[in-house]
Amino acid sequence: MDIDQRRVDATSGLLGRLGVLCDSGFALAVHIRYTRPTLLYRTYGPKWIEYYSKKGFMLSDPVVRWGLMNTGSIEWEALGSEDPEGVLTSAKAHGLRHGWTYSTGPATSRTISGLTRKKTEFSDADRAEIISIIDALHEVTDGFEKFSTKTQDALRALGSD
Repeated sequence: MDIDQRRVDATSGLLGRLGVLCDSGFALAVHIRYTRPTLLYRTYGPKWIEYYSKKGFMLSDPVVRWGLMNTGSIEWEALGSEDPEGVLTSAKAHGLRHGWTYSTGPATSRTISGLTRKKTEFSDADRAEIISIIDALHEVTDGFEKFSTKTQDALRALGSD
């Protein structure tokens, strides 16, 4: 089967717009099944990604934990008491400020995002647009396992570091 270019282009455009709104980066784990995302897109700086991985923070990240257990959105500040390993404090030290999380989808196929901005918090209009983008990404990638291998590879390549 050929590549579904419409789906790949839509995903690429949505990720691009999300990148503009999240000027210090984002992480988007799409369609998490059995604790593993089908697709992972990250635009955080490489120093933070390396530090996060080296410390094994995914296992204790309150953003991930909250997103797996809830749908909707929450400010990272509200998760401070659920962060004994200091993941969020470390994120701030790496320039990831004004963070919030949006989680959508059923527990069997959840999409979780960590979203940051440098200087100001996200406005209500920004949040509404971001929610719309993530919902659209969740929808356009639904059924990933049934896509052609070429389409799957192209979608994965959009998240290459």
